[in-house]
Amino acid sequence: MSTTVGKRPASEATVARWRRVVGLGALVVILLVTGAVSLAVGARALSLAEVWHGLFAAPGSDQRLTEITLIVQTVRVPRTVLAVVAGIALGVSGALIQGYTRNPIADTGLLGVNSGASFAVVSVTLLFGLTNPYQYVWFAFLGAAVAGVVVFGLASLGRGAGSPLTLALAGQGVAVFLAAMTNAVALSDQASLNALRFWNAGSVAGVEFDVIWPVSAFIVAGLVLASTTLPAINLLNLGDDMARGLGVNIALSRTVGIVAITLLAGATTAACGPIAFLGLMVAHVARYLTGPDYRWLVPCAGLLGAVLLLACDIVGRVVTRPGELQAGVVVALVGAPFFAALVWRGKFKTV
Repeated sequence: MSTTVGKRPASEATVARWRRVVGLGALVVILLVTGAVSLAVGARALSLAEVWHGLFAAPGSDQRLTEITLIVQTVRVPRTVLAVVAGIALGVSGALIQGYTRNPIADTGLLGVNSGASFAVVSVTLLFGLTNPYQYVWFAFLGAAVAGVVVFGLASLGRGAGSPLTLALAGQGVAVFLAAMTNAVALSDQASLNALRFWNAGSVAGVEFDVIWPVSAFIVAGLVLASTTLPAINLLNLGDDMARGLGVNIALSRTVGIVAITLLAGATTAACGPIAFLGLMVAHVARYLTGPDYRWLVPCAGLLGAVLLLACDIVGRVVTRPGELQAGVVVALVGAPFFAALVWRGKFKTV
C-alpha cells in the first residue's frame, strides 16, 4: 500500500513532464509550418517548390527565377526570421514580467520600455534629422534600456523598495511622463511625427539582416539571463518571505530578471516598434498549457509568441492584398478582445 502511494506522485509527474515535452515539440512543428507559409505568402504567392528554389539558388539568367530568388532571400527570409526572433523575445519577456510582478495583466510596457523607445525615436529625428529606421533603431534600443533602468531605480527607493506594486507604479509613472514628452516633440515637428507614425505601427517588414543580427545578439543575451532566473521565479511567486527563507537572493534575482526583460523587450521594440498585447496573451495561453512552473511556461510562451507574431504578419499580408496591414495592428486587433475576455473571466470568477 505504501509503495503504491509512494510511486503514484512520481508517475503523475512523469506523465505531466512528457505532456509538456510533447506540447513543446508540437509548437516547434507548428512554428516550422508557419515559417514555411510566411515564405510563400505575400503580394506574390509562391509555391513551396518556388520557395525552395528561392532559398538555395543564386540569381541567374532566368528573369522569373531571379525575381523569385530576390523576393525570398531579400524580403521574406529576413521578415520571417525577425518575426520568429521578436515573437520569442516578446513571449518570454511577457511571461517574465508577469512572474516578477505577480500581476496577471502585466506587460513589458509596464517597465516603460515602449515609451522610452518612442521618445528616443522622436528626439533623434528632431535633433539629428534621422528619419531612416536603420539610423534610429539603436537610439530606440538605448531609450528603451534607459527607461527600464530608471523604472527599476525608482522602484528600488524608499519604503516597499523592489516590491511588485512599487515596480508597477514606477513603470506607470515613467511611461506616462515619456508618452507626454513624445507627443510634445512629435506635435512640434512634422518629420518626428512622420517617423513616430511609421515606427509606432509595429512591423517586421523592411528590416534587413544588418539590423537583425545585432538585435538578435541582445535578445540571445536576454534569453540566457532569463533561463538562469526561472527556478527563482517559481519561489518568488510563493511570496518574498517564503522565497527568502528558501535561500533566494530576492534583490539579485529581480535585478537579473529586469535586465533580461529590458534586453528582450528593448531590442525587439527597437527593431519592430511597439507590439502590444502579444506577451500578455501568450503568457496566459502558456500557463494554461503547462501550468505555473516557469521552467516550462517561459519556453512555451516564447514559442507561442513566435507562432502568433508570424501568423499575424501572414494575416496582415492577406487581408488587404495587394497592400499590407502591419503585424502590430493585427496583434492589437486580436489582443484587445483577449484582454477584455481576460478581465471578464476574472470578474466572473470573483462572483
